[in-house]
Amino acid sequence: MGRVSRFHKALNGPLIACTSAALVGCGLVTSPADTSNTPAFHNAADWPPRIGPTGADRRDLAPDEAVTVSLRDRDAGGRLTDVTLTDAAGRRVAGDLSPDGSRWRSTGSLTASSRHTVRVDAEDGDSSPLRWTTKFATASARRTVDVTFGPAAGTYGVGQPITAELGVPLSRKKTQARALVERALKVTSRPRVDGSWHWINDRELHYRPRSYWPAHARVDVRAELRGVKVNDGLHMGRAKPVSVVFGSRFEAVTDAGAHSMTVKRDGKVVRVIPITTGKPGYATRNGVKVVLDKRRSVRMHGTSIGIPSNSPDAFDLVVHNAVRVTQSGEYLHAAPWSTGAQGRANVSHGCTGMSERDAAWFFASVREGDIVEVVNSGGARMAAFGNGYGDWNLPWAEWRAGSALPEGSDSSPAPPGSARLHPQER
Repeated sequence: MGRVSRFHKALNGPLIACTSAALVGCGLVTSPADTSNTPAFHNAADWPPRIGPTGADRRDLAPDEAVTVSLRDRDAGGRLTDVTLTDAAGRRVAGDLSPDGSRWRSTGSLTASSRHTVRVDAEDGDSSPLRWTTKFATASARRTVDVTFGPAAGTYGVGQPITAELGVPLSRKKTQARALVERALKVTSRPRVDGSWHWINDRELHYRPRSYWPAHARVDVRAELRGVKVNDGLHMGRAKPVSVVFGSRFEAVTDAGAHSMTVKRDGKVVRVIPITTGKPGYATRNGVKVVLDKRRSVRMHGTSIGIPSNSPDAFDLVVHNAVRVTQSGEYLHAAPWSTGAQGRANVSHGCTGMSERDAAWFFASVREGDIVEVVNSGGARMAAFGNGYGDWNLPWAEWRAGSALPEGSDSSPAPPGSARLHPQER
Protein backbone atom coordinates (compact mmCIF):
# COMPACT_ATOMS: atom_id res chain seq x y z
CA MET A 1 0.00 0.00 0.00
CA GLY A 2 3.02 2.27 0.43
CA ARG A 3 3.48 2.94 -3.26
CA VAL A 4 -0.16 3.88 -3.72
CA SER A 5 -0.10 6.22 -0.76
CA ARG A 6 3.01 8.06 -2.07
CA PHE A 7 1.35 8.60 -5.46
CA HIS A 8 -1.91 9.57 -3.80
CA LYS A 9 -0.15 12.20 -1.77
CA ALA A 10 1.84 13.57 -4.68
CA LEU A 11 -0.89 13.41 -7.29
CA ASN A 12 -3.87 14.16 -5.08
CA GLY A 13 -6.16 12.96 -7.91
CA PRO A 14 -6.13 14.18 -11.50
CA LEU A 15 -7.16 17.72 -12.36
CA ILE A 16 -10.21 17.41 -14.63
CA ALA A 17 -11.23 20.66 -16.27
CA CYS A 18 -13.28 22.00 -19.17
CA THR A 19 -12.13 24.66 -21.58
CA SER A 20 -14.37 27.34 -23.07
CA ALA A 21 -14.16 31.08 -23.66
CA ALA A 22 -17.18 31.54 -21.40
CA LEU A 23 -16.32 28.82 -18.91
CA VAL A 24 -17.67 29.27 -15.37
CA GLY A 25 -17.32 25.70 -14.11
CA CYS A 26 -17.07 22.25 -15.55
CA GLY A 27 -20.00 20.62 -13.81
CA LEU A 28 -18.25 17.34 -12.98
CA VAL A 29 -20.03 15.15 -10.41
CA THR A 30 -18.04 12.73 -8.29
CA SER A 31 -18.72 10.32 -5.46
CA PRO A 32 -17.69 11.19 -1.89
CA ALA A 33 -14.09 10.43 -1.03
CA ASP A 34 -13.33 7.28 0.89
CA THR A 35 -9.60 6.62 1.23
CA SER A 36 -9.90 4.00 3.97
CA ASN A 37 -8.49 0.65 2.89
CA THR A 38 -7.62 2.09 -0.55
CA PRO A 39 -6.87 -0.78 -2.97
CA ALA A 40 -4.07 -0.64 -5.51
CA PHE A 41 -6.66 -0.50 -8.33
CA HIS A 42 -9.54 1.72 -7.30
CA ASN A 43 -12.31 4.01 -8.58
CA ALA A 44 -13.71 7.49 -7.98
CA ALA A 45 -15.38 6.51 -4.71
CA ASP A 46 -11.88 6.08 -3.26
CA TRP A 47 -10.17 8.93 -5.04
CA PRO A 48 -12.42 11.66 -6.43
CA PRO A 49 -10.79 14.14 -8.81
CA ARG A 50 -10.75 17.81 -8.00
CA ILE A 51 -13.11 19.89 -10.13
CA GLY A 52 -11.68 22.87 -11.94
CA PRO A 53 -11.42 25.68 -12.42
CA THR A 54 -13.48 26.75 -9.38
CA GLY A 55 -14.82 23.39 -8.22
CA ALA A 56 -17.98 25.08 -6.98
CA ASP A 57 -20.23 25.47 -10.00
CA ARG A 58 -22.31 22.38 -10.79
CA ARG A 59 -23.98 23.64 -13.96
CA ASP A 60 -24.23 21.32 -16.97
CA LEU A 61 -21.44 21.62 -19.49
CA ALA A 62 -22.13 23.25 -22.81
CA PRO A 63 -21.79 20.49 -25.43
CA ASP A 64 -19.15 22.51 -27.31
CA GLU A 65 -16.77 22.60 -24.33
CA ALA A 66 -13.61 20.52 -24.26
CA VAL A 67 -12.74 18.22 -21.37
CA THR A 68 -9.18 17.93 -20.09
CA VAL A 69 -7.63 15.51 -17.63
CA SER A 70 -4.18 16.30 -16.21
CA LEU A 71 -1.83 15.33 -13.42
CA ARG A 72 -1.25 17.85 -10.71
CA ASP A 73 2.33 16.97 -9.85
CA ARG A 74 4.48 15.51 -12.60
CA ASP A 75 7.49 15.46 -10.22
CA ALA A 76 5.87 12.46 -8.48
CA GLY A 77 6.76 10.35 -11.50
CA GLY A 78 3.22 9.23 -12.27
CA ARG A 79 1.47 9.43 -15.60
CA LEU A 80 -1.90 8.92 -17.25
CA THR A 81 -2.03 5.73 -19.30
CA ASP A 82 -5.56 5.72 -20.69
CA VAL A 83 -8.57 8.04 -20.67
CA THR A 84 -12.00 7.14 -22.05
CA LEU A 85 -14.90 9.58 -22.28
CA THR A 86 -18.30 8.14 -23.26
CA ASP A 87 -21.83 9.48 -23.45
CA ALA A 88 -24.95 7.80 -22.08
CA ALA A 89 -25.33 5.69 -25.25
CA GLY A 90 -21.78 4.37 -24.92
CA ARG A 91 -20.42 6.44 -27.81
CA ARG A 92 -16.79 7.32 -27.22
CA VAL A 93 -15.59 10.91 -27.50
CA ALA A 94 -12.25 11.18 -29.27
CA GLY A 95 -9.30 12.65 -27.43
CA ASP A 96 -5.51 12.89 -27.45
CA LEU A 97 -3.14 11.87 -24.68
CA SER A 98 0.17 13.70 -24.54
CA PRO A 99 3.27 11.54 -25.23
CA ASP A 100 4.50 11.93 -21.65
CA GLY A 101 1.12 11.00 -20.15
CA SER A 102 0.72 14.30 -18.33
CA ARG A 103 -2.45 15.53 -20.06
CA TRP A 104 -5.45 14.32 -22.06
CA ARG A 105 -7.80 16.59 -24.00
CA SER A 106 -11.01 15.74 -25.84
CA THR A 107 -10.90 16.41 -29.57
CA GLY A 108 -14.36 15.08 -30.37
CA SER A 109 -17.62 16.75 -29.46
CA LEU A 110 -19.72 16.03 -26.41
CA THR A 111 -23.31 14.85 -26.82
CA ALA A 112 -25.94 17.41 -25.86
CA SER A 113 -28.40 16.55 -23.06
CA SER A 114 -26.48 13.46 -22.01
CA ARG A 115 -24.64 12.00 -19.05
CA HIS A 116 -20.96 11.39 -19.72
CA THR A 117 -18.48 9.14 -17.94
CA VAL A 118 -14.75 9.75 -17.72
CA ARG A 119 -12.60 6.76 -16.83
CA VAL A 120 -8.96 7.48 -16.07
CA ASP A 121 -6.18 4.90 -15.82
CA ALA A 122 -2.81 5.93 -14.43
CA GLU A 123 0.47 4.61 -13.07
CA ASP A 124 2.31 5.84 -10.01
CA GLY A 125 6.07 6.32 -9.93
CA ASP A 126 6.57 2.57 -9.42
CA SER A 127 4.22 1.67 -12.34
CA SER A 128 1.47 0.48 -10.01
CA PRO A 129 -1.90 0.78 -11.84
CA LEU A 130 -4.62 3.13 -10.63
CA ARG A 131 -8.12 3.80 -11.95
CA TRP A 132 -10.95 6.16 -11.13
CA THR A 133 -14.12 7.39 -12.81
CA THR A 134 -16.29 10.47 -12.66
CA LYS A 135 -19.48 11.63 -14.34
CA PHE A 136 -20.91 14.88 -15.64
CA ALA A 137 -23.92 16.08 -17.61
CA THR A 138 -24.19 18.29 -20.68
CA ALA A 139 -26.73 21.02 -21.35
CA SER A 140 -29.29 21.02 -24.14
CA ALA A 141 -28.18 22.15 -27.57
CA ARG A 142 -29.02 25.68 -28.62
CA ARG A 143 -30.15 24.53 -32.09
CA THR A 144 -31.06 21.07 -33.28
CA VAL A 145 -31.65 19.31 -36.59
CA ASP A 146 -35.03 17.63 -36.14
CA VAL A 147 -36.00 15.08 -38.79
CA THR A 148 -39.42 14.14 -40.14
CA PHE A 149 -39.60 10.83 -42.01
CA GLY A 150 -42.07 9.85 -44.70
CA PRO A 151 -44.26 8.28 -45.72
CA ALA A 152 -46.50 7.67 -42.72
CA ALA A 153 -46.59 4.14 -41.36
CA GLY A 154 -48.60 1.85 -43.60
CA THR A 155 -48.46 -0.38 -46.67
CA TYR A 156 -47.21 1.01 -50.00
CA GLY A 157 -46.28 -0.01 -53.50
CA VAL A 158 -42.69 -1.02 -54.23
CA GLY A 159 -41.90 2.30 -55.93
CA GLN A 160 -42.40 4.43 -52.81
CA PRO A 161 -39.20 6.23 -51.74
CA ILE A 162 -38.38 6.91 -48.09
CA THR A 163 -38.12 10.63 -47.36
CA ALA A 164 -36.44 12.68 -44.64
CA GLU A 165 -37.13 16.38 -44.10
CA LEU A 166 -34.69 18.38 -41.97
CA GLY A 167 -35.83 21.18 -39.69
CA VAL A 168 -32.66 23.16 -40.49
CA PRO A 169 -31.18 23.57 -43.99
CA LEU A 170 -27.67 22.28 -44.68
CA SER A 171 -26.13 23.75 -47.82
CA ARG A 172 -24.10 21.68 -50.25
CA LYS A 173 -20.95 23.40 -48.99
CA LYS A 174 -21.42 21.83 -45.54
CA THR A 175 -20.14 18.46 -46.67
CA GLN A 176 -19.06 17.18 -43.25
CA ALA A 177 -22.37 18.19 -41.64
CA ARG A 178 -24.34 16.50 -44.41
CA ALA A 179 -22.25 13.35 -44.05
CA LEU A 180 -22.85 13.20 -40.29
CA VAL A 181 -26.60 13.68 -40.72
CA GLU A 182 -26.73 11.03 -43.42
CA ARG A 183 -24.85 8.58 -41.19
CA ALA A 184 -27.44 9.20 -38.49
CA LEU A 185 -30.41 8.32 -40.76
CA LYS A 186 -30.73 4.55 -40.59
CA VAL A 187 -32.83 2.47 -42.99
CA THR A 188 -33.17 -1.23 -42.18
CA SER A 189 -34.86 -3.48 -44.73
CA ARG A 190 -35.94 -7.09 -44.44
CA PRO A 191 -34.88 -8.55 -46.80
CA ARG A 192 -31.75 -6.45 -47.03
CA VAL A 193 -31.33 -4.14 -50.04
CA ASP A 194 -28.52 -2.09 -51.54
CA GLY A 195 -29.84 1.46 -51.07
CA SER A 196 -28.69 5.04 -50.60
CA TRP A 197 -29.86 8.48 -49.52
CA HIS A 198 -29.90 11.27 -52.12
CA TRP A 199 -29.94 14.97 -51.19
CA ILE A 200 -32.82 16.56 -53.12
CA ASN A 201 -32.11 20.02 -51.71
CA ASP A 202 -30.79 21.60 -48.51
CA ARG A 203 -33.64 20.17 -46.41
CA GLU A 204 -34.89 17.01 -48.11
CA LEU A 205 -33.40 13.56 -48.70
CA HIS A 206 -34.86 10.51 -50.43
CA TYR A 207 -33.81 6.90 -49.94
CA ARG A 208 -34.32 4.16 -52.53
CA PRO A 209 -32.73 0.85 -53.45
CA ARG A 210 -30.81 0.21 -56.66
CA SER A 211 -34.06 -1.23 -58.11
CA TYR A 212 -37.61 -1.32 -56.75
CA TRP A 213 -38.20 -2.51 -53.20
CA PRO A 214 -38.72 -6.27 -52.86
CA ALA A 215 -42.38 -7.24 -52.69
CA HIS A 216 -43.62 -7.66 -49.10
CA ALA A 217 -40.44 -6.15 -47.62
CA ARG A 218 -40.53 -4.33 -44.26
CA VAL A 219 -38.50 -1.16 -43.78
CA ASP A 220 -37.73 0.56 -40.46
CA VAL A 221 -36.42 4.13 -40.50
CA ARG A 222 -34.89 5.90 -37.53
CA ALA A 223 -32.37 8.60 -36.64
CA GLU A 224 -29.48 7.87 -34.30
CA LEU A 225 -26.84 10.15 -32.76
CA ARG A 226 -29.33 12.44 -30.99
CA GLY A 227 -27.39 15.25 -29.36
CA VAL A 228 -24.28 14.64 -31.47
CA LYS A 229 -22.71 17.76 -32.94
CA VAL A 230 -23.45 18.50 -36.60
CA ASN A 231 -21.50 21.76 -36.81
CA ASP A 232 -20.93 24.83 -34.63
CA GLY A 233 -23.94 25.35 -32.37
CA LEU A 234 -26.00 22.68 -34.16
CA HIS A 235 -26.70 19.14 -32.93
CA MET A 236 -28.86 16.22 -34.02
CA GLY A 237 -32.37 16.53 -32.59
CA ARG A 238 -35.64 14.60 -32.46
CA ALA A 239 -36.91 12.16 -35.07
CA LYS A 240 -39.94 9.88 -34.76
CA PRO A 241 -39.13 6.46 -36.25
CA VAL A 242 -41.31 5.07 -39.03
CA SER A 243 -42.01 1.52 -40.21
CA VAL A 244 -43.51 0.78 -43.62
CA VAL A 245 -44.45 -2.42 -45.41
CA PHE A 246 -44.44 -2.96 -49.17
CA GLY A 247 -47.17 -4.94 -50.87
CA SER A 248 -47.00 -6.98 -54.04
CA ARG A 249 -45.15 -5.54 -57.03
CA PHE A 250 -47.95 -3.82 -58.93
CA GLU A 251 -46.94 -1.91 -62.05
CA ALA A 252 -48.75 -0.41 -65.00
CA VAL A 253 -46.84 0.12 -68.24
CA THR A 254 -48.58 2.61 -70.51
CA ASP A 255 -47.55 2.37 -74.16
CA ALA A 256 -48.70 5.67 -75.64
CA GLY A 257 -47.79 4.53 -79.14
CA ALA A 258 -49.86 1.33 -78.91
CA HIS A 259 -52.67 3.06 -76.91
CA SER A 260 -52.71 0.29 -74.30
CA MET A 261 -51.75 -0.19 -70.66
CA THR A 262 -50.40 -3.51 -69.43
CA VAL A 263 -50.89 -4.13 -65.72
CA LYS A 264 -48.72 -6.67 -63.90
CA ARG A 265 -48.76 -8.05 -60.39
CA ASP A 266 -45.52 -9.72 -59.24
CA GLY A 267 -44.44 -10.00 -62.86
CA LYS A 268 -47.65 -11.63 -64.14
CA VAL A 269 -49.94 -9.77 -66.57
CA VAL A 270 -53.35 -9.38 -64.94
CA ARG A 271 -55.04 -6.94 -67.35
CA VAL A 272 -54.46 -5.12 -70.66
CA ILE A 273 -56.47 -1.91 -70.88
CA PRO A 274 -57.21 0.19 -74.00
CA ILE A 275 -56.28 3.80 -73.19
CA THR A 276 -55.81 7.24 -74.65
CA THR A 277 -53.02 9.59 -73.61
CA GLY A 278 -51.96 13.16 -74.38
CA LYS A 279 -52.47 14.51 -77.86
CA PRO A 280 -49.81 16.59 -79.71
CA GLY A 281 -49.03 19.69 -77.69
CA TYR A 282 -50.15 17.94 -74.49
CA ALA A 283 -48.20 14.69 -74.78
CA THR A 284 -48.00 12.58 -71.61
CA ARG A 285 -44.61 12.54 -69.87
CA ASN A 286 -42.43 9.50 -70.47
CA GLY A 287 -40.73 7.67 -67.64
CA VAL A 288 -41.43 6.06 -64.31
CA LYS A 289 -43.92 7.70 -61.97
CA VAL A 290 -45.22 6.66 -58.56
CA VAL A 291 -48.86 6.79 -57.46
CA LEU A 292 -49.29 9.77 -55.09
CA ASP A 293 -52.94 9.31 -54.13
CA LYS A 294 -56.35 8.42 -55.56
CA ARG A 295 -59.74 10.13 -55.39
CA ARG A 296 -63.24 9.02 -56.28
CA SER A 297 -63.87 12.30 -58.09
CA VAL A 298 -61.77 15.28 -59.14
CA ARG A 299 -62.77 18.48 -60.88
CA MET A 300 -60.40 19.31 -63.73
CA HIS A 301 -60.22 22.56 -65.66
CA GLY A 302 -57.88 23.75 -68.35
CA THR A 303 -56.84 26.96 -66.60
CA SER A 304 -54.90 24.83 -64.07
CA ILE A 305 -52.45 23.85 -66.83
CA GLY A 306 -52.38 27.24 -68.54
CA ILE A 307 -55.23 26.86 -71.06
CA PRO A 308 -57.31 30.07 -71.30
CA SER A 309 -61.01 29.61 -70.62
CA ASN A 310 -61.86 30.96 -74.12
CA SER A 311 -59.49 28.56 -75.89
CA PRO A 312 -60.89 25.77 -78.13
CA ASP A 313 -58.91 23.40 -75.90
CA ALA A 314 -60.55 24.67 -72.71
CA PHE A 315 -62.28 22.14 -70.45
CA ASP A 316 -64.02 22.02 -67.08
CA LEU A 317 -65.32 18.64 -65.96
CA VAL A 318 -65.50 16.16 -63.07
CA VAL A 319 -63.68 12.85 -63.54
CA HIS A 320 -64.14 9.69 -61.51
CA ASN A 321 -61.82 7.00 -60.17
CA ALA A 322 -58.81 9.28 -60.55
CA VAL A 323 -55.30 8.06 -59.67
CA ARG A 324 -52.75 10.89 -59.43
CA VAL A 325 -49.10 10.43 -60.45
CA THR A 326 -47.76 14.02 -60.60
CA GLN A 327 -48.19 17.08 -58.44
CA SER A 328 -49.03 19.13 -61.54
CA GLY A 329 -52.20 17.08 -62.07
CA GLU A 330 -51.53 14.06 -64.26
CA TYR A 331 -54.05 11.32 -63.52
CA LEU A 332 -55.19 7.96 -64.77
CA HIS A 333 -59.00 8.13 -64.73
CA ALA A 334 -62.31 7.18 -66.27
CA ALA A 335 -62.95 9.04 -69.55
CA PRO A 336 -66.34 7.90 -70.93
CA TRP A 337 -66.34 10.80 -73.44
CA SER A 338 -63.30 9.33 -75.25
CA THR A 339 -64.20 5.63 -75.46
CA GLY A 340 -64.14 5.83 -79.27
CA ALA A 341 -60.47 6.88 -79.17
CA GLN A 342 -59.31 4.49 -76.44
CA GLY A 343 -57.04 1.88 -77.96
CA ARG A 344 -56.85 3.91 -81.21
CA ALA A 345 -55.67 7.50 -80.71
CA ASN A 346 -54.31 9.97 -78.17
CA VAL A 347 -56.81 12.76 -77.56
CA SER A 348 -56.36 13.86 -73.89
CA HIS A 349 -54.62 16.87 -72.37
CA GLY A 350 -51.95 14.66 -70.79
CA CYS A 351 -53.90 12.30 -68.56
CA THR A 352 -54.43 8.61 -69.28
CA GLY A 353 -58.10 7.93 -69.98
CA MET A 354 -59.89 4.58 -69.97
CA SER A 355 -63.40 3.15 -69.78
CA GLU A 356 -65.44 3.49 -66.61
CA ARG A 357 -65.23 -0.25 -66.00
CA ASP A 358 -61.45 -0.41 -66.43
CA ALA A 359 -60.95 2.75 -64.35
CA ALA A 360 -63.02 1.30 -61.48
CA TRP A 361 -60.93 -1.89 -61.54
CA PHE A 362 -57.65 0.03 -61.67
CA PHE A 363 -58.75 2.35 -58.86
CA ALA A 364 -59.62 -0.60 -56.63
CA SER A 365 -56.36 -2.43 -57.41
CA VAL A 366 -53.75 0.31 -57.10
CA ARG A 367 -52.23 1.82 -53.95
CA GLU A 368 -49.88 4.70 -53.12
CA GLY A 369 -46.33 3.87 -54.15
CA ASP A 370 -47.30 1.62 -57.07
CA ILE A 371 -45.44 2.10 -60.34
CA VAL A 372 -46.80 3.71 -63.50
CA GLU A 373 -44.38 3.82 -66.43
CA VAL A 374 -45.11 5.63 -69.69
CA VAL A 375 -43.24 4.66 -72.86
CA ASN A 376 -43.38 5.72 -76.52
CA SER A 377 -44.97 9.10 -75.84
CA GLY A 378 -43.94 12.32 -77.53
CA GLY A 379 -43.81 14.04 -74.16
CA ALA A 380 -40.79 15.15 -72.11
CA ARG A 381 -39.12 12.91 -69.56
CA MET A 382 -40.64 12.83 -66.08
CA ALA A 383 -38.48 14.98 -63.80
CA ALA A 384 -36.69 13.11 -61.05
CA PHE A 385 -37.80 15.62 -58.41
CA GLY A 386 -40.24 18.48 -57.96
CA ASN A 387 -43.35 16.99 -59.58
CA GLY A 388 -43.96 13.85 -57.59
CA TYR A 389 -41.70 10.83 -57.25
CA GLY A 390 -39.63 10.53 -60.40
CA ASP A 391 -36.74 9.12 -58.38
CA TRP A 392 -36.50 5.94 -60.45
CA ASN A 393 -35.67 7.89 -63.59
CA LEU A 394 -32.15 8.52 -62.27
CA PRO A 395 -29.63 5.79 -63.11
CA TRP A 396 -28.11 4.24 -59.98
CA ALA A 397 -24.70 5.91 -60.48
CA GLU A 398 -26.34 9.36 -60.61
CA TRP A 399 -28.53 8.54 -57.63
CA ARG A 400 -25.56 7.37 -55.59
CA ALA A 401 -23.66 10.55 -56.50
CA GLY A 402 -26.32 12.52 -54.61
CA SER A 403 -25.17 11.02 -51.31
CA ALA A 404 -22.82 12.90 -48.99
CA LEU A 405 -21.00 9.63 -48.23
CA PRO A 406 -18.45 8.03 -50.55
CA GLU A 407 -19.64 4.74 -52.01
CA GLY A 408 -18.59 1.84 -49.83
CA SER A 409 -17.76 4.12 -46.89
CA ASP A 410 -18.23 2.95 -43.32
CA SER A 411 -21.31 4.62 -41.88
CA SER A 412 -20.08 4.30 -38.29
CA PRO A 413 -18.65 7.33 -36.45
CA ALA A 414 -14.99 8.14 -36.78
CA PRO A 415 -12.74 6.25 -34.34
CA PRO A 416 -11.52 8.03 -31.21
CA GLY A 417 -8.11 9.65 -31.14
CA SER A 418 -5.07 8.41 -29.29
CA ALA A 419 -5.92 7.76 -25.66
CA ARG A 420 -3.63 5.00 -24.40
CA LEU A 421 0.06 4.79 -23.56
CA HIS A 422 1.95 1.49 -23.36
CA PRO A 423 3.42 0.43 -20.00
CA GLN A 424 6.77 1.93 -19.22
CA GLU A 425 9.78 -0.33 -19.37
CA ARG A 426 11.70 -0.45 -16.12
